[in-house]
Amino acid sequence: MIHQDLRFYDQLQQFVLFQGMSRSELLQMAGNTRFGFQKTGAGKWLVHEGDACRQLYFLIGGSLRLTTHAADRSYAVAEHLSAPWLVQPEAIFGPTLRYACNVETLTECHFITLSKDELLRLLDDFLIFRLNLLNMLSASAQRAWQRYWRRCPQTLEERIVRFFTDHVVYPAGHKEVSILMRQLATEVADTRLNVSRVLNDLQDRHLLQLRRGCIVIPSLERLLM
Repeated sequence: MIHQDLRFYDQLQQFVLFQGMSRSELLQMAGNTRFGFQKTGAGKWLVHEGDACRQLYFLIGGSLRLTTHAADRSYAVAEHLSAPWLVQPEAIFGPTLRYACNVETLTECHFITLSKDELLRLLDDFLIFRLNLLNMLSASAQRAWQRYWRRCPQTLEERIVRFFTDHVVYPAGHKEVSILMRQLATEVADTRLNVSRVLNDLQDRHLLQLRRGCIVIPSLERLLM
C-alpha cells in the first residue's frame, strides 16, 4: 500500500500543478480529494473539439494524438504527445469552457482525472497549488506575448518553419500538417511554386516528408536547429 501511495505521489509530481508540494501536503490532498483513474485503449477518442471541459486529464502513461483545425477548416495540425501530459488545462477556465482540439489515443493510455469541483477545492485549500496554477497560466500568457516580438523571418524557409511552430501546442516531436500547397502559399504570402521548392529542399535534407495533402515532420526540434 505504501509503495502504491509513493508511486501515486511521484506520478502527480510530474505535473507543474503539484510540484513543490511536500509529502505531507500530498498525503493530506490525496486523502481528501476524489481523483479518478481511467484506462483507455489505443485508437479511442478522449475528447472532441467543442466538448465541454469538466475535468482535467493527467496522462501518466501512453501517447496521444492531438489535432487542431483552422477556424475555416482549411488546414489542420496533428501532434503526437507522450506522458506526462496535461490535456488542454486552459479549457477548464475562461470564457470558452470547451476543448479546442480533438484528442485520441495512439497507444493504451492511463490517466489521473480531476473534476472541476475538486480542482476548485484544491485551489482553496493549498496555496502552493494556487501559485502553481497561476505560474502555469502566466507562463502561457508570456510565451504568447513574446511571439509578437520575435524577429521577423528573413527567408521563405523561415516563414514556413514559423508557420509550423506557431500552430503547435508543443514545439518538439512528431507533427502532421494537413494542408494544400496553395493554402500554405497563401499563409506565408508567397507563390505555390516557391513554397514547393522550399518544401522539397527540406525533404531532401530529411527534415520532413511530403505526402498528398499532408506534410509530415518527424522531429520538429530538428527542423528548428
